[in-house]
Amino acid sequence: MDKHDGGGVGTAGWDAINAALRAVHAGQAPRHFGTAASYTLGGDDPLDGISVYWSPLPRPHWHYVTYGFSELYDKHSDDPEASGFGFELTFRLAAEAGEDGSGAPPTWPLDLLQNVARYVFASGNVFEAGHHLDANGPITLDSGTRLRHLAFVADPQLLAIATPNGRLDFLQMVGLTDDEMAAVRRWSTSGVMDVLAPAMPSWITELARDSLLADAALADRVAAGSRRDGSSTGMLFVETLDWSDADVGTTLVLGAGQVDSVLELLPLRLHHDRPLVVLGRERQWRFEPGVADDLQLDEDSARCVLCDASIAALLAAVRAERGVYPLPGGRLQVEVVPTQLRDARGKVIGEIG
Repeated sequence: MDKHDGGGVGTAGWDAINAALRAVHAGQAPRHFGTAASYTLGGDDPLDGISVYWSPLPRPHWHYVTYGFSELYDKHSDDPEASGFGFELTFRLAAEAGEDGSGAPPTWPLDLLQNVARYVFASGNVFEAGHHLDANGPITLDSGTRLRHLAFVADPQLLAIATPNGRLDFLQMVGLTDDEMAAVRRWSTSGVMDVLAPAMPSWITELARDSLLADAALADRVAAGSRRDGSSTGMLFVETLDWSDADVGTTLVLGAGQVDSVLELLPLRLHHDRPLVVLGRERQWRFEPGVADDLQLDEDSARCVLCDASIAALLAAVRAERGVYPLPGGRLQVEVVPTQLRDARGKVIGEIG
């Protein structure tokens, strides 16, 4: 992305975002990074731009805000209530030692935000506060960070706004470690994030940190919440989801990088009489609990009812390794394929499984 001066561009949607940001970062001109070629004209970046602000409180950090998930120009979507996808993303990155806001902000979050935008624009899947996403690797490469997941929360400073093109929320992405994300899946994003908030004020992402659940008191509070409430993670976004149907039965295809997440959530949802929906780029697979197995397939969606015995068999048989895993009864098998790891520009740098 090319850097250019920030400021309003004379459009109602864009100006509404600028007004919200001026109220939070009064008197500060942002560093704005615009897209050289728009996505609609064949460019690589879906977003029209990203503005970056310096904030000294509650600890020094950079505040990134996107332009492009909402309708910045004329109103085109059919939903009069929402502007475009109904949100813009934000990201707060802890400043390095010695940074005072006078220098240039790190640029890797720009690629991270654009990569999330590519997923949203390609799949149509809309994020809301409480959702989460597996980054399929560190959220930035060559940093040694343990943060490999993203949680979505309401930005603590930017409230939802009404624009001439409809409402939009400001969703903040927060980097989490493997065990923190496992806790989110076992309980809820809001529950875990509220417990972690005193140790992560304003949910500022700090690349070099260890897991906050190494603090026994925080870990105990999270575990107690999970025991009390069960898992509220009803949807799981994955990179690889497909299926095929033949005379010998149905084959469900999952990526190795997401298998453990699916297996972890199945009993936490189905054993509490709650469904689990696995969302891919173009299809969705819905697991439901029941007294007898059932499978109903449409072109883009599937409903899979599993009894307790079939849940146990699936958990015992399937592993996060390349292969085909038949389940009892012969009607369903799970094929696990490798998950490709990509860098910020989409280049394959390795694989899981």
